[in-house]
Amino acid sequence: MKINLLLCFLSISMLVIGQRDRGVIKEIDNLNTSALKYYHNNQIAESFNKFTRAKVLSDSIQDTYGTAVTNYNLGNIYSLVQNNESAKNCYNLALESSKKIEDYYLISKTYLGLGQLYKSKGEFAKATFYLEEALNDKNIENYYFFDKIEERELQLTLLKIKINLAEVFLDTNKIDNALITLFSVKDELDNENVGSYTKGYFNYVFGLYLYYKGHQNNAILRFQNTISLLENNQQNSSLLLLSNTYKQLSNIHFDLGNSDEAYLNLLLHNDYKNDYLEKEKINQDIILKSKFLIADYKFNADFANYKRLQQIEMTNKTSKINVIVTIMLFLLFITSVTLIVSYISKRKLSNVLKTKNKELEIAKDKALKTSELKSKFISSVSHELRTPLYGVVGIASLLLDEKKDFNSREVKYLKSLKYSGDYLLNLVNDILQVNKIEAQKIELKNVSVNLKSLVEHIVDSFEYRLLETNNRIIVSMDNSIPEDIKCDKVRLSQVLINLIGNSIKFTESGIINLRIKLLKLDANNVDLRFEVEDCGKGIPKEKFKTIFDNFSQLGNENNTKYQGTGLGLSITKNIIELFDSEIELESEIGVGTKFSFNITFEIDKSKKTALNLNDNGSILNLNKDKKYNILIAEDNKINQIVTKNLLIKQNYNCDLVDNGLEAVNRLKIKDFDLVLMDINMPVMNGNKATKIIREFNKTLPIIALTASDIENFKQDYKNTGFNDVITKPFDNHEFFQIIESHIQKAKEKDIEFVFAS
Repeated sequence: MKINLLLCFLSISMLVIGQRDRGVIKEIDNLNTSALKYYHNNQIAESFNKFTRAKVLSDSIQDTYGTAVTNYNLGNIYSLVQNNESAKNCYNLALESSKKIEDYYLISKTYLGLGQLYKSKGEFAKATFYLEEALNDKNIENYYFFDKIEERELQLTLLKIKINLAEVFLDTNKIDNALITLFSVKDELDNENVGSYTKGYFNYVFGLYLYYKGHQNNAILRFQNTISLLENNQQNSSLLLLSNTYKQLSNIHFDLGNSDEAYLNLLLHNDYKNDYLEKEKINQDIILKSKFLIADYKFNADFANYKRLQQIEMTNKTSKINVIVTIMLFLLFITSVTLIVSYISKRKLSNVLKTKNKELEIAKDKALKTSELKSKFISSVSHELRTPLYGVVGIASLLLDEKKDFNSREVKYLKSLKYSGDYLLNLVNDILQVNKIEAQKIELKNVSVNLKSLVEHIVDSFEYRLLETNNRIIVSMDNSIPEDIKCDKVRLSQVLINLIGNSIKFTESGIINLRIKLLKLDANNVDLRFEVEDCGKGIPKEKFKTIFDNFSQLGNENNTKYQGTGLGLSITKNIIELFDSEIELESEIGVGTKFSFNITFEIDKSKKTALNLNDNGSILNLNKDKKYNILIAEDNKINQIVTKNLLIKQNYNCDLVDNGLEAVNRLKIKDFDLVLMDINMPVMNGNKATKIIREFNKTLPIIALTASDIENFKQDYKNTGFNDVITKPFDNHEFFQIIESHIQKAKEKDIEFVFAS
């Protein structure tokens, strides 16, 4: 009987409290609605008053949603009156409450407020953090929308967040991140619910990106779109955006040499800026008055709230004490039982987690050691393979240059030997390339390239494979394409060699077409389309998604005819993406395959390189009348022979030493124009020898000639004292161009080589 009475008492008490809370919640909603109206009518103090009262009521009944909403709106008011510290505190309180109830809409709006707050202060790192946090939150997947309006408002908020984030990326020179973010919202702008200001803001930020990338004409179109969307909008934010847009247009026209257009846009920039400042002056007056009213209200509210709380406390103390005691006793019993059960469960779970953490630490250490071992193994093996391959390919090339002394059968054997050496070298490079891509260590170089000569050289390298497969390569190149461009010669060559080699592999007695088409040409840049098309066996549609994966192969397990490493197309795709492009694939079984991609190159307007080719394709020394003296420090005898013969054939004098110590001693007694220094040598390695040489000769060009992975070495070679690095095996044209360039620089200017201690 007593138990039944107790339960009845508790039920009635909870019902009374619940009815009281519902009444308070209704009052909170009314206060919030009224406060928002005051806010939109620029009655800031009245709005602050209402939101503060709503916050006090929300806190009194522990209404988490009401607390989150009021804190968010108070944060907006503090931000408007430029009280950044109070704004930040309110936003953080709103975040804390909204995360408890998993209200993603409120979370995203609060993150946007914090991001804009820090963006206005120029603290871009914090602005980026909060804007990215809004986009990274995964609660949206399970979030329930109360109606379509709330869902639509959330999507508009996320759109604003992304555009703000793109602008912050541009402010921090993260240009590629800005483009990715802008493309992620491009389709969302077609939504009819997106306002003209948001569309104009997007076009403005996109225009900034295009301007930074040097695409002035496209940037002008984007800025003009912004103007057409906002020119009739007299709101402060629109006036400021229009002013900034005309300023950017003025800068672009000035860069393009359109002085009249630049001046006209500058005048429009000033007109809109003056309109903005006039309205802003009115707003500042309102904000200043609001600051005083808010400060006065806060003082009175704090005092009144203190008195009210005292009265409430005294009034409710007697009436609630019995209910509280009864409830507390009941809850204390339940809590005690729950705590005991929870303690036992947590203790068991803690022991399990400790064991799992130890296992994970061990596994992590093993994985790190395995990764380090893999990198060291690949680097070591590649060096050991490249060194003898340099000798094989080099001697084969030297013998082929003397093919007049051999019959056709011997020439064929030599070509087979060189082809096998080149094949092994490409295999080593492919493995290294995958390792570098995974470690994100590849950076494109921008050097002068004669595109026609580059393509001819690539096609000539397939002579043996074409004879073996009875194929032909047909090259077609638009005549309007500039002769010299700037690009990464090595990476572009690698892409074309991989694609042509792939076509030859799957084609017999056919034709491989290499087409280079002109897409767009202006004063500074040229857009080209590369196509490699064959008439081979083709690629099945189901293979399109996996053909670019590492170690993916077209042939089946029982057919070794087409087997390879499966790395070529994967590497090709990754390199093309480094050029800000993507590879396209078209194929039909039994008909053939076409790979294509588009790349924008800078046109090289500087003087053509002084390095020329004679009729048979060999390199001509610029200084026929004078022989330069070159010191070769190399411990491998075969490599000595190859390097020395290459240099002698180009009219250079050569001295050979077997280690770094001998190189140091030789330079003390004899003058040289350049040193080719191997890195890994006995007695004294190339790094130590170079540092010693720099102590008594700071102007002599020293070039590292090494089979080591250049990506791992290039970060420190200048600090060691080297002028440049050449990786063995090397391209002969590039080899002599580097040598001649450094010798000429040393002769023209007496420059001391400064390196880090």
